[in-house]
Amino acid sequence: MTHSTNSPEPPNAPSPDNRGSDPLTQDLELLHVQVRRCGTKVDVHWSMHPQLKHDLLPNEWTEVTQLMAKVTEIVSHRFSQILSQAEPGTPGQA
Repeated sequence: MTHSTNSPEPPNAPSPDNRGSDPLTQDLELLHVQVRRCGTKVDVHWSMHPQLKHDLLPNEWTEVTQLMAKVTEIVSHRFSQILSQAEPGTPGQA
């Protein structure tokens, strides 16, 4: 989800920690990771803002793709661990 205002961020904008409710600031979601659970199955998907993807060089895009593959592997593995501890399968179920 993208939250924005009509005005672009000025060059001397305060740091993200000091922005408060300044009407000239803009929040953009550049990278999105979504985790879905269906029973004991966990799916992790990621996406990137189209402009950021467009601005990346081919080698940068490859690096981001490799890093996000690691992120999705870590997240899905961890969620699977938590689910198996929270909801152990009953005997006789596959």
